[in-house]
Amino acid sequence: MPTIDEHFERELEIFRTEAEACAQFLFAFLAVHDLAYRKKAVHKLLNRAPLFWNTCLGALQASAFIALGRVFDSNSPHNINQLLKLAQDNRTQLFSKAALGRRKQGSKPQPPEWLQDFLGSAHEPSADDIRRIRKRVAKWRRTYEANYRDVRHRVFAHKEATEEPELTALFSKGTNRELQHLIASLATLYEALWQLFMNGRRLVLRPARFSVAGIRRRPKPKFFSNRAIQEAITHEAQEFLMFAAERQ
Repeated sequence: MPTIDEHFERELEIFRTEAEACAQFLFAFLAVHDLAYRKKAVHKLLNRAPLFWNTCLGALQASAFIALGRVFDSNSPHNINQLLKLAQDNRTQLFSKAALGRRKQGSKPQPPEWLQDFLGSAHEPSADDIRRIRKRVAKWRRTYEANYRDVRHRVFAHKEATEEPELTALFSKGTNRELQHLIASLATLYEALWQLFMNGRRLVLRPARFSVAGIRRRPKPKFFSNRAIQEAITHEAQEFLMFAAERQ
């Protein structure tokens, strides 16, 4: 049987891959649309193979909604609530200084010289800290359920909605900006939990850039953190499409 550390680390890693999948699919989809709208050369490039690009864009959009459903749906075996419940129910075992010290010492017979000072500045989260994060995630869930769950279930997971008025009504519940913010927020939760688990950092959800247009206008960072997968895919899409468009 895995230890509680191994169980949590595995669930956290699964959550990372799901959060990154959501961001990669959605932000690639939006980046292509944004570039085609703003750059005539890119629009011309895409129109050289419209069926191919519509196929790619449709697949990206569907994949983003399917992955988002796996994150939030309660019947998904590795959903976001399961991860936070695991953290809440095992707070002391996972996040105490003693637990952090054992992880940092690893298989070494003696603790490293630096470990005592490191643990002195480590943070042990309170029950209120975990509840605060769960309340934030509950708001994300309400947004998903109100504006995106039906799109996921009735359009992409199951072909229930087929008529144009119904499809328009479903997609008009949310906005691109809201969806970008929701998905970009998932990576901030992963980063906060990882930093707490591995380094004893305070459990803080740090803001992430989430506007495709805004990301495109900023210089490409030299390095991308775990919270910036949406920036990486947006810049890669831009670089590739502009490169290809200039060589038509």
